[in-house]
Amino acid sequence: MTSQARQIALILGATGGIGGAVARTLKVRGWTIRALHRDAAKAAAGSPDFEWVQGDAMSALDVLAAAEGASLIVHAVNPAGYRNWGTLVLPMIDNTIAAAKATGATVLLPGTIYNFGPDAFPLLHEKSPQNPVTAKGKIRAEMERRLEAASAEGVRVIVVRAGDFFGPGAANNWFSQGLVTPGKPLTAVTYPGKKGSGHQWAYLPDVAETMARLADRRETLPAFAVYHMQGFWDDDGTRMVAAIRRASGNPRLKVKAFPWWMMPFAAPFVPLLKELREMRYTWQEPLRMPNDRLVAVIGAEPWTPIDEAVRTTLAGLGCLPPEKASSQRALPAPRVSEIARSRLSS
Repeated sequence: MTSQARQIALILGATGGIGGAVARTLKVRGWTIRALHRDAAKAAAGSPDFEWVQGDAMSALDVLAAAEGASLIVHAVNPAGYRNWGTLVLPMIDNTIAAAKATGATVLLPGTIYNFGPDAFPLLHEKSPQNPVTAKGKIRAEMERRLEAASAEGVRVIVVRAGDFFGPGAANNWFSQGLVTPGKPLTAVTYPGKKGSGHQWAYLPDVAETMARLADRRETLPAFAVYHMQGFWDDDGTRMVAAIRRASGNPRLKVKAFPWWMMPFAAPFVPLLKELREMRYTWQEPLRMPNDRLVAVIGAEPWTPIDEAVRTTLAGLGCLPPEKASSQRALPAPRVSEIARSRLSS
C-alpha cells in the first residue's frame, strides 16, 4: 500500500450506484470523501459523512475548485436516465482531466464493456480492440482515448472494467431493469440471454473494493493502468437465475424470455429501453473478462459469494418479503471470500 500524504477523494457521481459504492468503501479505508453535487444540501441529508460541495460536473471551474487538495478523482458521473450522452459525457471527462492536470490527482474511471464490439468477443482482455457498434460505446471509447492521451501528459489514470453491475443502490442496470422489477415481490425472472450462453456479472461492493485497492497502489501503477475484473461468471446463463430462485425461496420461480421483439416499438419513448436494445449483442454470445493482470497487482479479486450478493441486492430493491429482507439485513457485510483464491482467473 502506498503512503498517502493527502487522503482526499473527490467523487463525481456520489449519489449513483458505482460512485456511492466507491465513496463508501474509500471512507471506510480512511479517505476523506468530497462529493460534487448540483444540490449539495439535499445530497448531504442522505450521506452526512461526506463533504458535499455545491457545483456541476459540466463546469470546469466547479470541478477544479472541488478537486483542490484531492489526490484522487473518481469519475463516476453519468447523465441521468441515459439522456444527452452526446452533449454531456465528453465535456465532463475533459473537466476531470483538466482538474487532474492542475492538482496532480489520479483519475479513477469505472469502465464498461460498451466500448467493445462483437469482434472482440468472447474473451475481452485489457488491450482487446475497441470497435464499438453503438453511439454510447463510441463515446466510452473516446473517454478512454482522452484519458490515455492525458496520461502521456502526466495525469495518472486507473480504469477498472467489469461485467454487468448489480448490487444495493444500483438502479440503471440489467439486473434491476431487466431481470426483476424493483419494489415488487418476485413472481418471475426475465432473462435477456439464451440458455447455454455465458454472461459475466459484477457485484458493486466488490467492484468498489477492487478500485479502492488499486487507488491505494496508484503511485506504483503504470501511468495509464487498465484492469479487468472477473466478477461472477455465469457459464451457461442459468446460474444467476438459480441464485435469484434460492434468494426468493421458490426453486420453481418462473423464468421468462426478455421481450426483445417489442424494443423497436418502445425504445423511441423510453431512453432506458433504447439503451438496452443497443446492448443486445452482449447477450447473444458468451462474454468473459480474464482478471490475470488485476490479480498480479492486488492478489485475489474481492468476491462476495453469489447467494449473499443476490440476496443483498434483492433486499435493497424491495423484491423480498419482510421476513426474508430482515434475515438479509442480519448477514455480514460483503467480504473477500477465501473461495476467490482458488477460482480460475482466465
